[in-house]
Amino acid sequence: MKKDVIDIIKTSLHSLGVDPIPTIEVEVPPNDSMGDIATTVAMSLSRQLKKHPRKIAEDIVSNIGDNSFFKKIDIAGPGFINFTFSMEYLFAELKKLILYKSKFLRENIGKDRKIQIEFISANPTGPLHLGHGRGGAVGQALANLLKAAGFNIEREYYINDAGKQVKLLGLSVFARYQQLLGNDYQFPEDGYKGGYIEDIAKEIIREKGKEHNQKDFQEVSDFFIDFSYRKILSGIKDDLKEFGISFDTWQSERQLFDSGEVKNAIEDLRDKGFIYEKDGATWFRATLFGDDKDRVIIKKDGEYTYFTSDIAYHRKKIEKRFDELIDIWGADHHGYIPRIEAVIEALGYPKEKLKVLIVQMVNLMRGGKPVQMSKRAGEFVTLREVIDEVGPDITKFIFLTRRPDSHLDFDLDVAKTQSSENPVFYVQYANARINSIFNYAIENGINVENLNDATLGFLTTSEELKIIKKLLTYKMVFEGAVNAREPHRITFFLQELAGIFHPYYNKYRIIGNDIKLSRARLALCEAIRIVLRDGLEILGVSAPEKM
Repeated sequence: MKKDVIDIIKTSLHSLGVDPIPTIEVEVPPNDSMGDIATTVAMSLSRQLKKHPRKIAEDIVSNIGDNSFFKKIDIAGPGFINFTFSMEYLFAELKKLILYKSKFLRENIGKDRKIQIEFISANPTGPLHLGHGRGGAVGQALANLLKAAGFNIEREYYINDAGKQVKLLGLSVFARYQQLLGNDYQFPEDGYKGGYIEDIAKEIIREKGKEHNQKDFQEVSDFFIDFSYRKILSGIKDDLKEFGISFDTWQSERQLFDSGEVKNAIEDLRDKGFIYEKDGATWFRATLFGDDKDRVIIKKDGEYTYFTSDIAYHRKKIEKRFDELIDIWGADHHGYIPRIEAVIEALGYPKEKLKVLIVQMVNLMRGGKPVQMSKRAGEFVTLREVIDEVGPDITKFIFLTRRPDSHLDFDLDVAKTQSSENPVFYVQYANARINSIFNYAIENGINVENLNDATLGFLTTSEELKIIKKLLTYKMVFEGAVNAREPHRITFFLQELAGIFHPYYNKYRIIGNDIKLSRARLALCEAIRIVLRDGLEILGVSAPEKM
């Protein structure tokens, strides 16, 4: 639809002698009175052609002439061109949708370009919380979306298994281990206090007994750190499997140190003149690339900062020759963006090679009040607890009902209702309803095959026309979501589509005595089902046949 209109406008501009032809943008107008699709190309050409935009619009329209694609073409205001499609065109496009399904709906935008998406990357120091889950839903949906658009996608999880946090984890488990053995051992003031710490300590007792009883932590730190973080990482992987999220690669921070990649990254930047020594510490000249201050990478005591391994990590990503890198971070990392962009530029690449998506916090609600505590984690509700209560589909879909950079209230009561208040139920139920319609049609001897050959001229109600036009805008929504890297646009569309299907279903009888009308309405329902399933697949949400 979009491509057809753009091609027609280009042909008109060519015949008018316009050179160069600018990028032509088209969009769906905010209300039906403005047509089905509109463009502001006349206004963008005003300076180039030294004409009033309305006169340019008139020239473009008069040069298009009669075209079977359009019922009418209007000019509005200073030069908006509003196109209203003919029923002939709409029916032809609907038949293509039914015949070709996802091949019709999805554009090959990526052309096999390589993109790496790194997301979640939670420290292996505790179970996943809702913020991690939201980042996971966004990352997985974005990966699915870009893959559907022809990009070659790698999903990566960065394991922060080096540094102070995993050492503190090991010490926390060690303290609980000693306490469980009856020793008066002081728990670290800033240690991890969740019930999972005691669970790990008990498991060590089952496996090792009193082997490490009353030992100094420094003697056994490697064992407690490794055992604890590997146990937690295993739990994270189990939770992600239950959530329906998978990764192609798992990159260890520790491996970056062991392989010498951290050292090599520092030397690379030193050779370029971007590393210097001051006050006994080693610094990266981040201000040369727009950061507000230079950054310490090695402290006075010789300890590496978190930033140092991030330098090596992003250098390694770049060396894998991806066309684009996408990092999905929590809101608490927003201030970290300029220094990572500085690293990208220091390594000799444009900062635009990296796109950082920020995912805001999730507030869990029950009975109109925030849910604060978790028995397992102590300080926050875990992702696993929510999945166990409402299921992975509902959890994932609700995470995608808002822009990721907006705060999200996750209402557990709404998530468990079977009504229009529950967005994922409303969308999935539309698909299930259509399945039941088809089953009823088959039981009543109506042929449900080759619906692209149905006589669509029987679709004459205003509701049917609205649904057809909505279905045919999906390609534009898909393309916009891909180009903006915003999978939530698919969620919004599916909710809107379900919102016009259910009232139509309640008002009209789909299967009746008129076989031709029944088949036409079945064809419309089939098109709705195709689009619903395509969108749900991208979001990583199932499309159950019965509900």
